[in-house]
Amino acid sequence: MTQTIDLSQIKAVGSRTIKMELEAVEALVSRIDDNFVRACELILQCKGRTIVTGMGKSGHIGNKIAATLASTGTPSFFVHPGEASHGDLGMITKDDVVIGISNSGSSSEIVTLLPLLKRMGIPLISMTGKASSPLGEAADAQLDISIKEEACPLNLAPTSSTTVTLVMGDALAVALLEARGFTARDFAFSHPGGALGRKLLLKVEDIMHKDGEIPKVTADTQVSAALVEMTEKGFGMTTIVDDTQHLIGIFTDGDLRRCVDQKVDLSSATIKQVMSPNPKTIHQDILAAESLGIMEERSITALIVEDDDHHPVGVIHMHDLLRAGVV
Repeated sequence: MTQTIDLSQIKAVGSRTIKMELEAVEALVSRIDDNFVRACELILQCKGRTIVTGMGKSGHIGNKIAATLASTGTPSFFVHPGEASHGDLGMITKDDVVIGISNSGSSSEIVTLLPLLKRMGIPLISMTGKASSPLGEAADAQLDISIKEEACPLNLAPTSSTTVTLVMGDALAVALLEARGFTARDFAFSHPGGALGRKLLLKVEDIMHKDGEIPKVTADTQVSAALVEMTEKGFGMTTIVDDTQHLIGIFTDGDLRRCVDQKVDLSSATIKQVMSPNPKTIHQDILAAESLGIMEERSITALIVEDDDHHPVGVIHMHDLLRAGVV
């Protein structure tokens, strides 16, 4: 049976739901207590993994909590409690710690596991709304996720309860992150395929052009010949080196425009006469994202990569950063 609803009430219902869940989350602040600290200690002392388990909607939230823990420095994965009773319990070792999630604390699939976890000597952290439940009483640390009522008007569908559970999981993950001294670079290693991973892990040497791809001419090269080198290499510039292959200058499209404005005889002038000395260079070990910042600051589209002996060993272009997903 479908009940019609006045469209004008939709905003009110949405706002009411958010306010109810917000109130439920605010109630969590006072529950960051000694039990929360104990839960963190158990996980920090764990030599294995943090196993998260839960049924139904609690299981969906548990999956997310396990993923958040894993990506912030706490090795973790989710085990379905029903499957655990049919073989997957073998995924859990005595070196692990288990986080059991159940709003009622009485989910039969989880309760079935409790004696087995105790026999194995595995520390148990409960996330439940009822401390006196089988799950709560079996736990070494209880995280209180109780609520006054669900945002669902029938007080049946998990709404406020799942939101509160998720937030408590986030609080746990972030507390552990800081306790471990987990850095943005550590996070990037867990997300090498993401934008943050590329920005924090990708170095200039990983994407720079090198060897024969580097536009390079000597100081006595005629400008006309240097233009051919620039055109063939396609960077809108060329490096200029001396007889010992040390970098002494750069010639760019901008320098060419100045030559034209100043009516320089391009057929007879040498590149040394019109080059820009002391070009901005970078080292191949710096992050590609850092090279992007230099390009933006100087309004240029390419940078010369120089080694410690002032030899040009590469060129990086804005297009390379775009292709690599750094921009």
